[in-house]
Amino acid sequence: MRVRCVGGIVRDGAGRLLLIKRGHAPAAGTWSIPGGRVEAGEDDAAAVVREMAEETGLRVAVGPLVGTVDRPGAAGVVYEIHDYAVTVTGGTLRAGDDAADARWFTPAEIAAADTAPGLVEALTSWGLLP
Repeated sequence: MRVRCVGGIVRDGAGRLLLIKRGHAPAAGTWSIPGGRVEAGEDDAAAVVREMAEETGLRVAVGPLVGTVDRPGAAGVVYEIHDYAVTVTGGTLRAGDDAADARWFTPAEIAAADTAPGLVEALTSWGLLP
């Protein structure tokens, strides 16, 4: 079974990427791009806006698709994740919903962090990390 998911990729003025620490499976306890499942009746953009607000407290405008990855889940589930560039339009950064923490990371900090499987490789292949 395939489950459609989305994520929001955002940088601050210093060029750092926003990551959340996952509070639940899959990959609980690791750092990843904020996002989650697309709910029935939602398009990708609406899901990105909702997930960013729930997990980070930020309001965002959704830009272009940056990349797509498939990640295996339990019981044969495959998470089909579509990550979009986003721009912060308001709100205050705070961890919420499924996120145990949320903060900005430099590329060096991402390389040293306990990240979700495949995150660094995906960000590198999309030109977001050196």
